[in-house]
Amino acid sequence: MRRAGLRTRVSAAFAIGALALSAGVTFVSYELISNTLFRERERAAVRATYFDAAAINAGLTGPNPDVRELLQSLDFGADRYVLLEFQGEWYSRSAGPAASDFVPEALQEMAASGEAGAQRIRRGREASLVVAVPVQGSAVFYEIVSLGELERTLQLLALVLTAVAIMVSAGGAAVGWYVTRHALRPLAAVAEAASGIADGDLDTRLDPDAEPDLARLTASFNHMADELSRRLRRDRRFAADVSHELRSPLQTLAAAVSVLNRRRDSLDERSAAAVGLIADEVARFQALVDDLLELARSDQPVHLEDADIGLLAARVLNTRNLPAELIEVEPGTEVDWHVDRRRVEQALGNLVDNAIRYGGGPVAVRIGPGFLEVDDAGPGVPDEARATIFDRFVRGPAANARGGGDGTGLGLAIVAEHAAAHGGTVSLADRPGGGARFRIDLPTR
Repeated sequence: MRRAGLRTRVSAAFAIGALALSAGVTFVSYELISNTLFRERERAAVRATYFDAAAINAGLTGPNPDVRELLQSLDFGADRYVLLEFQGEWYSRSAGPAASDFVPEALQEMAASGEAGAQRIRRGREASLVVAVPVQGSAVFYEIVSLGELERTLQLLALVLTAVAIMVSAGGAAVGWYVTRHALRPLAAVAEAASGIADGDLDTRLDPDAEPDLARLTASFNHMADELSRRLRRDRRFAADVSHELRSPLQTLAAAVSVLNRRRDSLDERSAAAVGLIADEVARFQALVDDLLELARSDQPVHLEDADIGLLAARVLNTRNLPAELIEVEPGTEVDWHVDRRRVEQALGNLVDNAIRYGGGPVAVRIGPGFLEVDDAGPGVPDEARATIFDRFVRGPAANARGGGDGTGLGLAIVAEHAAAHGGTVSLADRPGGGARFRIDLPTR
């Protein structure tokens, strides 16, 4: 399972923290508010009940009081329901003896002992408060006060607090995302600089004053880039010096071998074969030295000039005795390019040579807007070999299968270097119908 990114983890942590904090505050606030509202509602209900009980108590002083008329004289709203237990009977404004079912037995027993009290009950889906107040003789006055409106208010309050908690959590996630975005911006600059160095821009450096907190990282990165740049320049200089020093003895050796090779007919069979092998190896050695020199010079700036890319491709094919009919120009393609003619010609020639040696020969050289493609008739390049096919001294599976010893393993690396020197790229794909397709993309202007 893929691990979530740092920004996602930090944002999630901020969101969870904000949610936990807001949930705690919401719970405490809800409890405090609900308890306060219930207490105030109960106090108000008890005060109103005592006031009504005083009126009932005054009305029960006669010998035969009209209880129902007395209850009807009370002034209260629809959220209050009154009961009176008088001489063993229950009276109410709109209900008969069954109204006593709403009064808990424990509260009845407490009121019968002469003690006032209150208790919460549920009438259907609605909460209510029953208040009992003893009055004249053994009579007890009850008021059932509805708490439904208070419950609905608390439900609305809970909904509002929950929405606030969710918004606070979302705000925490947004803050986490914003904080990590700005906190990771210096690391993004490091990644971009590293990518630039990997793409060949060895002059890429980090600004030491941009982020004081990352001064040590910036200094280390710049030091690493300096050392890498020096190392690459030293390696290129070494390769150029070695190649240059080898050229003179190689030319002498090649001249001597050429003299012997012209006299092979006068030599015995084993000597003639040995001379042929030496001539082939010297030629391969010369090609290797030439390629090394070319790579050593690849960091030099390109010499841009106007060039007819069609004529250049035709010259590449002609020098290899290949028909110019292999060239395909896409309709509407501008063939006058502003490029380094020598490098582009060598890069295209290397791709054609690669197709001849390992791809069964080129089947098309395609010219399009800003790109060159060489298709071959070979087996193609396996996926596992494509990542390194443009590296130095890498020989593809086709080269190994053919047992070819004439390649240096530098041809495709030179193609990549020349493309990069122009600010372009080189890529490899499958040719429709089989084979490989090598492509060079160049900025033509």
